[in-house]
Amino acid sequence: MAKKSVEARQRKRERLVAKFADKRAALKAAGEWELLDKLPKNSSKVRLRNRCGLTGRGRGYIRMWGVSRIKFRDLASEGKIPGITKSSW
Repeated sequence: MAKKSVEARQRKRERLVAKFADKRAALKAAGEWELLDKLPKNSSKVRLRNRCGLTGRGRGYIRMWGVSRIKFRDLASEGKIPGITKSSW
C-alpha cells in the first residue's frame, strides 16, 4: 500500500487538474505561455500518475481495470472480474 501522504498528494493534483483544465486549454490555444507559466505546476495533467484504485500502487498499473497487476491477479483468482480466468495447460 502506498503511503497516505502520496495518495493525498495525488488527489490534490487531480483536483488542481480539474480546476484549471479549461483555463489551461484557453491559454494554450491563445499562445499565452507567460500566463500559463504562472499557473500551479501541479495543475498540469502530465504530473498525474496512474495509481491502483485499491492500494495506491504506482507501478504495474492495468489501465483497463484501474488496479495494479497484483490486485488484478488476486481479484481474477477469486473470480471477481467477469470473463477472466486463470490459464492452465
